[in-house]
Amino acid sequence: MKISASFLLIFLTIGFSAVSAAQEMPLDHGDYVRDFNSGNDEGLVEKYFAEDTVMISGSGEFHGHAGMKEFLAWAHDGVREILRPVNIAYDDSNIFVEVDMDFVASKERPEFPFGHLQPGDIVSVKFLVHYIINEDGLIQELQTMSWEPEREVSKIPPLGEHPGQKAAFLVYTAAFSAGLAQQYSAYYTDDVVLELPSVDSISGKQAIVDFYTDMFVTVRESLEINTVIYDEHAIVGDFISVFTASADAPDFPVGPLRAGEQYRVPVLVYYTLENGLISHIRVARMGEAVLNRP
Repeated sequence: MKISASFLLIFLTIGFSAVSAAQEMPLDHGDYVRDFNSGNDEGLVEKYFAEDTVMISGSGEFHGHAGMKEFLAWAHDGVREILRPVNIAYDDSNIFVEVDMDFVASKERPEFPFGHLQPGDIVSVKFLVHYIINEDGLIQELQTMSWEPEREVSKIPPLGEHPGQKAAFLVYTAAFSAGLAQQYSAYYTDDVVLELPSVDSISGKQAIVDFYTDMFVTVRESLEINTVIYDEHAIVGDFISVFTASADAPDFPVGPLRAGEQYRVPVLVYYTLENGLISHIRVARMGEAVLNRP
């Protein structure tokens, strides 16, 4: 179901006027958002939803814990969904929330309701969500309505320490590993600089894309994540860079490779952020490259 921004504005104004400043929310929505954004769907359903709960949305009706878990498993297959509440109104049994929802893709989802997603894509959608809360403080019924994707939504910088920004970094690495230049380069500033241990420094978004596009013809790099630390200025990661040859690459900088062979290289990567985009990438080896033969 689609609704207009003006309708929501009027609705929330009415809702706010009816709420006493001393009245407590029937469910701690802040805790709900925190747990929703953690990505633990089964735990979310068990903690916040009544056994006979009903969800009504543009995707259909879903009943009980089993129905909710089945829907969320489908909706979140390769997609992290991040809630960013904008406005909220409530009484003793209802919570109405205007929320901007970020859908962050780590795999291709051609059938996704808000458009064909590729790894690295982020689409934002504004929702009006109505929670009906029972006497036990659990969600008895959940109703959602939405706008068209990207209409009237707020935006946050792509990368940083917010749960959605952390999810975005993970899908950036997925897009890079898949060789999707349009998606992974969207996380770079135009003047981004890449410093690698085995080649000269590379400056500029297009130059980095060209470097990896040429390399991926014979050798594909994928990233395995061990540990990542985030803040608003930088992201630091302990990774394994996996270089897999699809054709003979006798001059590969890490070492010669035959088709099917693979180098695994432990690396520390320091990403400097500028307004939520990567402006500088510094890569340092953390150990010896290990050669795997098929």
